[in-house]
Order: sequence, then C-alpha cells, then structure tokens
Amino acid sequence: MFFSIVPITNANDGLNVPSYSDIDMDTPALQFLPTNDNSTFLWLLGKLNVDIDYARWLGWLFTPIIISFLLPVLILILLYMSSLWLFIYKYRYGLVDAYRHDFWYGAIKTLAVVWETIGWLWHGHEIEGLENIPIEGPALIVYYHGAIPIDVYYLLARVILKKGRLVHTVGDRFLFKIPGWNVLMEAFRVIPGTVSSCSNVLKEGNILAIAPGGVYEAQFGTQLYEVLWKKRLGFAKVALEAQTPIIPMFTQNIREAFRTARWGSRFWQWLYSRTKLPLIPIYGFFPVKMKTFIGKPIPYDPENTPEILAAKVDILFHGKKFFFFHFGCIYFLQHFRLQMLSKA
Repeated sequence: MFFSIVPITNANDGLNVPSYSDIDMDTPALQFLPTNDNSTFLWLLGKLNVDIDYARWLGWLFTPIIISFLLPVLILILLYMSSLWLFIYKYRYGLVDAYRHDFWYGAIKTLAVVWETIGWLWHGHEIEGLENIPIEGPALIVYYHGAIPIDVYYLLARVILKKGRLVHTVGDRFLFKIPGWNVLMEAFRVIPGTVSSCSNVLKEGNILAIAPGGVYEAQFGTQLYEVLWKKRLGFAKVALEAQTPIIPMFTQNIREAFRTARWGSRFWQWLYSRTKLPLIPIYGFFPVKMKTFIGKPIPYDPENTPEILAAKVDILFHGKKFFFFHFGCIYFLQHFRLQMLSKA
C-alpha cells in the first residue's frame, strides 16, 4: 500500500499572496493600520531586503548560545551578592547593639559596615599600623589628600568597627554648602579647618584627621604623589596647642583609584584661584589594590615650634623615610637592585 502526503490547503491556495516584505507600508491605505513592535521590526527588515524567515532562524539558533554565556555572569553576580551578605552578616550583633545603645550611632555603624564592604570588595583595602591609633585619648592624623579621599572613608569605617571610635575630620567650607550634606557632616563630625575648632576637638579627647594639602593637593596632585602643602603650618599649631601626637597616614594607589584631568592645568589653577572650588574633572573609581599605612605617632614635644614640627612631618611624607620604611618599599627597591645586578 502506498501513502502520499497531501499538503493542507486553505482559502488562499491558488492566489498570488504577497509576502510581508513585498507590502508597501507607505501606501495611504496602510499608513493608518495598527502596528506593534514586532510588525514594525518585520517591516524594517523588509525595507532592508532581509530574509525574514532566515533572520528568525538565526535568532532561534543564537539565542541559546547567548543565554549560555549570560548565565555564568548571573552566577558570578549571585556569588558576589552571597559574599556581600555574609560579610555584612558578620557585623549583625554589633549593629543590633549599636541601635539599642543609640539610634544615631547605629546608623553610623551601619554606614561603616557598608563602606568597609565596598573597600574590601572593590579595592581589597588593607590597613597596616591600625594599632598606632589609640583606643582612647586624642590624636591628630595627618594624611595625603587623594583626588577623592576614599581611603579616609575606609579608615573611618575600620576605626568605628574595630576600635569603637569616631574619627572627626576637617572638611573644606564648600562641603557645608552642598544641599543635603548637612546631616552627613553632622553625623560624622566634619568641621571647618580653623586652629581653634581643631584644638577644641582634640582637647576633648577625640581623634582628628586633617590633610594639610586640602583641596589644592586633591586637584593638582599627580601619580608622583608630590606633597603640595605650600608651607602650611595650621596642623602643627593645632597639635602643639592641644599637646597631641601626630600620626602620619598614606594610602598606596589612592591616585590610581581616582584621577584628575591633566589637560588645561593652567586654566584649572586659574579657576581655583578665583573660586576656591574643586572644579577640575575627576574620573576613575578603578578597582585597584589599596593599602593604607599608618605610621608611629610623633609625640608632643614642648621644644618644638610649628615650623620644626611641620618640617618633621614633611620629612616623613616628602622625604623617603616614611615611604620606604613604613610602606615596605625597601623590599621592592632591593628586589629591583638584585635584578639589575643579575643582568649586569
């Protein structure tokens, strides 16, 4: 017995029915027909003389392949989210106790966990010498100002979580004029940088962080890490008046994480001299490894003058002693020297 396959026919058989690509959508009778996104897409393919059936076939062919490449990315995101949640979960008891003790302090500690997490996840941030920051009593932290002092944010978070202390900071006056930032300045004890206000904070037994270079150093510093303090003595006067030790601080790769535009430097310096505002473009937030080094305190000495004390701190920053002995760069220099000798 023989079987034959008989094609199914419909009412259009025997008629010359044009394909979708043959229909002229510019015909006045068709311009007012309702369309959807799919019909518009098919019309566009017809205008481009693309075989619609072939395009659909390619779509069905490559969709599973594209999905197969996207799924591992989704798993990676889920793993990061899981790691992030577990990292925050470690601090759950501390956060609960903080909210029970003081709601304001609980909010600060919660933000500290967030910034600690960002530093750990994005920059692999580490702090060497955290033990040099006292558990009690005053101290003046003097640090190099990056384009954005994100290392200071990480330090504040670590000190809050590990030592239970809030580091007061000195901020430029323009910060207090930014809408919506007043509560942030109040919560994290950011104050204008006057000698009297800074001395009072230290005399009350608090820790204060200050960048002598300020906004100028943030804008016009380079990857050479020049110290742009312009002979400022305010921080030295503060330390002497409050009879407080100075703790030097520097973060490796802070200039690689955020950078300022190098073009038009004369124009930006002229604009800063007129406005005193940080208007130079900043770019970055690159995921580079960051490590903060906290040096041993420079004790209070009544024999020091502001000039002498500022010079001592300048030697640690601008000289090579702080960089090479406290940053561990001696190892890299010796390693480089041995390589050069082996090649000689």
